[in-house]
Amino acid sequence: MTLEADLLIDRRRLKRRLSLWRAAAVLLLAAGAAFLGFRATDTALPGTTHLARLTVEGFIGDDRKVVEALDRIRKNPSNRGVIVAIDSPGGSAGGGEALYAALNRVRQGGKPVVAVMRGTAASAGYMAALGSDRIFAREGTVTGSIGVLLQAFDASELLARLGVRPEVLASGPLKAQPNPFQPLTPEGREAVMRLVTDLHDQFVAKVVAGRGMQEAAVRAVADGRVLTGRQALAQGLVDAIGGEPEARAWLAAERGVPESLPVRDVQTRSTAERLIGSAAQGIAKSVLSEWLGVDWRPSLWQLRP
Repeated sequence: MTLEADLLIDRRRLKRRLSLWRAAAVLLLAAGAAFLGFRATDTALPGTTHLARLTVEGFIGDDRKVVEALDRIRKNPSNRGVIVAIDSPGGSAGGGEALYAALNRVRQGGKPVVAVMRGTAASAGYMAALGSDRIFAREGTVTGSIGVLLQAFDASELLARLGVRPEVLASGPLKAQPNPFQPLTPEGREAVMRLVTDLHDQFVAKVVAGRGMQEAAVRAVADGRVLTGRQALAQGLVDAIGGEPEARAWLAAERGVPESLPVRDVQTRSTAERLIGSAAQGIAKSVLSEWLGVDWRPSLWQLRP
């Protein structure tokens, strides 16, 4: 083996060791931040008056961190209100209810809440908007979809053709309903429909309370149909056509929140969590580049803790 080859091997070993030490240092920093409780919250610096912006995108689940962030906003004297920017096709009934309730608590705490619907704000996305004082939508926003959906599939015929016979042991006749291994029984279908109907009634009640509408008027459009923002305005489901500039103008005119007030995006992950995420990416980069010889491409490799 030549001297040049030996030097090359030693150099690669040294680079690997340095990469590991760098990764360990970043992890130590992240752990120290987590231990000290250094968090990046949605609050501004002490005494800095601001407006919060909560962005709700994608599937709406029961996100504890979002609820906690809204509760911090409610208690923060420097915060003057919340703009909820929604772009979501819906989510779970529990997720929509949790977000709706958290926004209602902010309102009850004396801070105005304005919902701004973007491309889509349907089903649980619309339910969340009901927790605001005023709802803005684009003319082309897809919204509405006031309804409840429960889906299941029946694979019993396919399994029978394959010669597979599943055995289902349940403590009661309704425990395994619905079940992909067998068709719904009449009793099971009735029980599931009672569940769907009750959830739908809860949704309708939120619309009645949030929009100040008669129940009959709500039920007329609560058949699951989707509406454009312009149609929703005509039905009384939203207050006005517009976006964040119109929301800021309304807050200034009706609630005394100056349009010049800075807006701070609500952060639902702490500084420590973001540092750990960055550290994980750094470790992955080091391992892929130095140990495995893989080219690091951020567009292809993403680590989301």
